[in-house]
Amino acid sequence: MWFASPADVRDRLAAADYLSDDSIATSVFLAGALGKPLLAEGPAGVGKTQLAKAVSAATGAALVRLQCYEGLDEARALYEWNYKKQLLRIQAGGGEGWDAAHDDIFTEEFLLERPLLRAIRAEAPTVLLIDEIDKADVEVEGLLLEVLSDYQVTIPELGTITAARRPYVVLTSNASRELSEALKRRCLYLHLSYPTPERERDIVLTQVPGIEADLAERLARTVATMRALELKKSPSIAETVDWANTLLALGRTELDEATVDATLGVVLKHASDQTRTRKELGL
Repeated sequence: MWFASPADVRDRLAAADYLSDDSIATSVFLAGALGKPLLAEGPAGVGKTQLAKAVSAATGAALVRLQCYEGLDEARALYEWNYKKQLLRIQAGGGEGWDAAHDDIFTEEFLLERPLLRAIRAEAPTVLLIDEIDKADVEVEGLLLEVLSDYQVTIPELGTITAARRPYVVLTSNASRELSEALKRRCLYLHLSYPTPERERDIVLTQVPGIEADLAERLARTVATMRALELKKSPSIAETVDWANTLLALGRTELDEATVDATLGVVLKHASDQTRTRKELGL
């Protein structure tokens, strides 16, 4: 079992510098206890990817990451054959028949593992992070169904490879498109949204040693105000942490108007967002 209880999750994730709430702790515990993938969905920058990394750090398990993108295919997600090496083997075989050559080239020696197969074959505890699944094509979801339901991979030339030890699977989605019901059915679901100012203050205090509590509080509340505006891209938690580190680097102890105006580019990456924020904050 990965965790003993939701309370154990909270304590161990906190030790890995990830502050969880009851919903996160319960979902993380159940994913391990039930052996089911955890689908974490929410806006970009709320800590979905970091959650998988924290589970890896908290449990001492290796992290295997599949970064999804448009055009991702089986060869990049699952496995492919080393065609150049196979060709050299065939050429070196001289005049041997195809049957003999076939048996030689479709072996472990010529197999290139990609993240999904690597996680399935791992004998040590492993956290498999399938990051931003909503960016991949729908066909990739079909590829995942066998992996996530039976924890096995079928390679026509080698047969079916079943996991010796089930990996802890975390899928993340920014909800840019609707995922298939078949994929969702195989997962536990966790929705992550932006934290409350109080929780974000605590995150800043955890991630940025040396920052004063009052300054962390002011940062968190200012960022919360920004997120309430109609911006192209609201600040992520990581950008709040970057802002805190920026203030430390500059030796600033107050978040006054001049400091906000000078460092706004750390948290807002669109000129229109900066203009709107300056207007709303009266800078």
